[in-house]
Amino acid sequence: MAPAITLAADAPQFSSANTGFMLICSALVMLMTPGLAFFYGGMVRVKSTLNMLMMSFISLGIVTILWVLYGFSLAFGTDKGSVIGWSSDFVGFTGIGKMELWSGYTIPVYVFAVFQLMFAIITPALISGALADRVKFSAWALFLTLWVTIVYFPVAHWVWGTGGWAFDLGVIDFAGGTAVHINAGAAALGVILVIGKRVGFKRDPMRPHSLPLVMLGAGLLWFGWFGFNAGSWLGNDDGVGPLMFVNTQVATAAAMLAWLAYEKIRHGAFTTLGAASGAVAGLVAITPSGGAVSPLGAIAVGAIAGVLCAMAVGLKYRFGYDDSLDVVGVHMVGGIAGSLLVGLFASGGGQSDVKGLFYGGGLDQFWKQCAGVFAVLAYSLVASAILAFLIDRTLGMRVPEDDEMSGIDQAEHAETAYDHTGAGGGTIGSTTPTPLAAASAPSKKVDA
Repeated sequence: MAPAITLAADAPQFSSANTGFMLICSALVMLMTPGLAFFYGGMVRVKSTLNMLMMSFISLGIVTILWVLYGFSLAFGTDKGSVIGWSSDFVGFTGIGKMELWSGYTIPVYVFAVFQLMFAIITPALISGALADRVKFSAWALFLTLWVTIVYFPVAHWVWGTGGWAFDLGVIDFAGGTAVHINAGAAALGVILVIGKRVGFKRDPMRPHSLPLVMLGAGLLWFGWFGFNAGSWLGNDDGVGPLMFVNTQVATAAAMLAWLAYEKIRHGAFTTLGAASGAVAGLVAITPSGGAVSPLGAIAVGAIAGVLCAMAVGLKYRFGYDDSLDVVGVHMVGGIAGSLLVGLFASGGGQSDVKGLFYGGGLDQFWKQCAGVFAVLAYSLVASAILAFLIDRTLGMRVPEDDEMSGIDQAEHAETAYDHTGAGGGTIGSTTPTPLAAASAPSKKVDA
């Protein structure tokens, strides 16, 4: 993915079909962030529902503005030393022509930029699930701003920007196993090691309050992920996009079934939470690998990731780190699995002729995948922990313990997710309640 160039006689010509397809894919990826909000929102207790929704939705606002101002330039501008990009024409989108094509492709720069924007939006939102119930909203907004600037934009350049060191090394990451999922999962681990556990962790019940919301969120994620994955080939008409579409469905199905089978053997039941989590694990794992493996390989990738992620979510109880909604267990572990399995299952018949170990290619690609995986993991883990530490020592990352116990929704947002005061949502006897009065009105006791 090279910096943009103007139209020339020998350059690829504009394609309205590819442009329309990529705009649809961009909208699908945008839908994933509200889907993630529902997925996470259903997994928390009643008293944290709105806060969880807002931690995803605020990313739509903050990252969009940063992307236009400088993020796109840092991620996809002209390479500077293999670690960052920069093109003044991309700053504020001031130098981009409406029909200027993205280099080597048939879509305008604007279309590529907005597609990649949706990736930048959802990546920090993924981190928020690990921090449920205990983080100040203002501190989260500041962390998000700093994190995408210092961590996401450079890592996106490493992996996808022409001249980025991982790109030049030949690390395969079709749609974000390293840049999105390992990046977010490692960041989540770094932050929770700094801010500590929720009050009552491993003592009080912290069950999901709405499994239907979880399933709705998982369904929206699954739907949007087709744009996330198939769109990452940018509309090229060589069959790789359709292969990625098929592999996305196949791996997700395999992971869901594998998670449920593990759950039945280990815990004696097939749970809806397990089905939703298994599906997401499969989506995560096929994201980096789906353009390089066959559909049979996608089944293997999904099944392996489903079992590994199901096993990994229990590690927080063994090691004592409070990953509230299993971001580390699903996104970091799933991203690692999918990225490394490229080195084993790459068939040579997809996005490139690179073959993995099981197809006679040896371990060369596997070691390249290891370099990308562990470099991103280490950088994101350390940088995120430092950012969280600095914010915690200045602004303070956590809400007061009393607010955490009584409910972060009321403390941080002056609202509650479910109104039990009456059908109209206002206080009894009030004819013109203000929004704040309605939000703070007495409510029936709800098990939070």
